Amino acid sequence: MTTACELDHLVVAARDLEQGVRWVEATFGVAIGPGGAHPRMSTHNRLMKIADAAFLEVIAVDPAAAAPERPRWYALDDQAVRASLEAAPRLLTWVVRTRAIAAAVAASPIPLGEIVPASRGALDWHITVPPDGALPAGGVMPTIIQWAEDAAPWTSMADPGCRLEALTLEHPEPARLEAALAAIGVADAAPVAVRHGARPGLQARIAAPRGTIEIA
Repeated sequence: MTTACELDHLVVAARDLEQGVRWVEATFGVAIGPGGAHPRMSTHNRLMKIADAAFLEVIAVDPAAAAPERPRWYALDDQAVRASLEAAPRLLTWVVRTRAIAAAVAASPIPLGEIVPASRGALDWHITVPPDGALPAGGVMPTIIQWAEDAAPWTSMADPGCRLEALTLEHPEPARLEAALAAIGVADAAPVAVRHGARPGLQARIAAPRGTIEIA
C-alpha cells in the first residue's frame, strides 16, 4: 500500500539547547523561534520556519526533566551521538508527516519503530520511534509523524526568511533507500535527492539572509 507523506521538519540535535540557539544565530544570522518541552521523552526544543509548511527543529536533552521510561528519540541517548554534539550541533534526521501513520509504517520495507503518542504544550501527535531510540537507516530514512487534527505548528511561526533548497541523503545502497521512500509516498513530496555514500548521512542546503548555508 502506498501512502502520502510530505516533509515536516529537519532535526538538528545539540549538546544543550543554549548551544543550539547560538549555533542557529551564528550559522543563519537569524534568531530561532520558541519551542517547548516533550514530557514523554525528557527533551526540549526551539523551532525555525524553513518553508511554508516545514521547519527546522533544534532539540536537546532537557536537564530539568526526569529520565524517561524508555530510550529517547533521535538516538539522543546514544553515547557516540552525544559525544559528537560536544563540538557543534548536527543534522541527525528528517521527519515527514502523513494522515495515515499506521499504513505508512506497514508499507515501509525498512523498520521505523513503534507508533507512540507525544506532546508539547497544547500540541499532540503520534510519531515513529524505534524501541531502542535509534535512527532508522542511520537517519536517512525519515521518522513519520501524524499531527492531531487541528495541529499545524508552522502556521504560528515567525518567518525569519530562511528557505530549504535541498535535502541530500547518502546511503551505501541508494536504490534500496529510494525504494523505501517510494513505498511510504515520499518520492515526490520534498526537495530530496538520494546519492551513494560510504555511510548514511544527510546534508541540507538552506537559503538564509546571510547567504546559502549547508548543514550536515
